[in-house]
Amino acid sequence: MKLKLLFSSALSLALIGTSCQQGGGSSFDGKLKSANDSVSYALGVNVASSMEQQGLDEINGEALSAAIKAINSGDSTKILMNNGEAMQFLQTYFAEMQEKKRKEEGSANKTKGQKFLEENKGKEGVEVTESGLQYKVIEMGDGKKPGMNDMVRVHYKGTLIDGSTFDSSYKRGEPAQFPVNGVIAGWTEALQLMPVGSKWELYIPYNLAYGEKGAGQQIPPYSTLIFEVELLEIVDKAQAQQGQPQR
Repeated sequence: MKLKLLFSSALSLALIGTSCQQGGGSSFDGKLKSANDSVSYALGVNVASSMEQQGLDEINGEALSAAIKAINSGDSTKILMNNGEAMQFLQTYFAEMQEKKRKEEGSANKTKGQKFLEENKGKEGVEVTESGLQYKVIEMGDGKKPGMNDMVRVHYKGTLIDGSTFDSSYKRGEPAQFPVNGVIAGWTEALQLMPVGSKWELYIPYNLAYGEKGAGQQIPPYSTLIFEVELLEIVDKAQAQQGQPQR
């Protein structure tokens, strides 16, 4: 839930209520004739924008107006929720709404990923391992294969199945370095199959990637991922740089 937007909306509503109280509930004919008209309208835009960003398609305007009038009246018998109760309800409501959206998005991603992998495994050059990992050899190296406990140096590009790139060492202009056992399961498995000097394309099911939660804003829940991976070398651990980002 975007708490910043939530609190922004709450603040705006409070300001709207104060404005209504100070302005005596003056009417509005659709034209901004005064500073009071403009600030009131601007606050309305702020609230509406926040609601839209939080996924609220429709609001009961009469209930909204009743809440403002009740607070401004000073009559506690007219107030159905105090501020603390209102904020608690909103936090719970938006958390539930976000979880519902996450599940719906995850279900759609899972279905799309399964369909993609099912179609992809029949394409020329694509190999499938027992775990469900798929890969295609672009170039086969002739070096040593890394082990589970080795440190490797690679170039890579990661994309979603819709083709959008979420990460790329090529774009950063610098290879990444990390332990074979310190990355997602699909990478750990693939790296141990790749001789140094190889360049493969990996097709990784969600359960061998970032699972049902995804990763940050760029990798949604249940995402099947595609990586172009170039294994450059096995790095001597004693000389390995520390603090490199893990992929």
